[in-house]
Amino acid sequence: MANQYDVLGKAPGLEELNKLSSKDVHLTIRGLNAGYGKMEILHNFDLTVSKAQSLCLIGPNGAGKSTILHSIYGFTNIFDGKIELEGNEITKLTPAQKLSKVGIAYILQDNSVFPDMTVEENLLMGGYIKDKQDEAYEEAERIFKKYERLRNRRNQPAKVLSGGERRLLEISRALVMKPSVLLVDEPSIGLEPKYISMVFEILEDLQKNEKKTIILVEQNAKKGLEFADIGYVLVSGQTAIAGKGDDLLKNPDVGRLFLGG
Repeated sequence: MANQYDVLGKAPGLEELNKLSSKDVHLTIRGLNAGYGKMEILHNFDLTVSKAQSLCLIGPNGAGKSTILHSIYGFTNIFDGKIELEGNEITKLTPAQKLSKVGIAYILQDNSVFPDMTVEENLLMGGYIKDKQDEAYEEAERIFKKYERLRNRRNQPAKVLSGGERRLLEISRALVMKPSVLLVDEPSIGLEPKYISMVFEILEDLQKNEKKTIILVEQNAKKGLEFADIGYVLVSGQTAIAGKGDDLLKNPDVGRLFLGG
């Protein structure tokens, strides 16, 4: 039986995905079948993203977008396929190893700030698995220097922060480990429009100026595709269409199904 997503057509092949990220490939997923327990959510999924490139995953609820982030970070059962970072296989590493050994950080969509701890204490929690705590303090100071909003609140409990400031703190806490890859789950969720713009400006700065590779899931498809270099549209655990963010914004089928057009 046909459904509304059938118009998206034939899934893009590996060659097409590689063309979108041809320079300095940083992270790849090949033939990934993954899910939770015995349930497979992702089916023969491929992904290619270059160093300092941003990739946005969009699609209907239940399509497997967050499962991709979970699989990269080590939160799912992987039945087949492999994940590589800079040519080294990382498929079976634990989340702690992904963070401390290979530089992948995961920023949750849930409010993960500790409300009664100070902003500074929250920030330092990002370095709890660092061998050298001095490095965590040094990185925290660099972050305070960079973000006045956090610097002005460093000794106050995190519960006084606005929604946008909390999201900034969550992103900044992930930066304490100096990751090269940021997995960002729903950065705009629950935020007022002015804070959504602020969060995407912060992500753009991290990509352009600090050369972070960013893979994000975003329900606000328009905002996500405006930000990202490339986008994948997921349907039923597979990529239905892939392209440059700007091209997907102009695609009438993507617009009708996901952009309210």
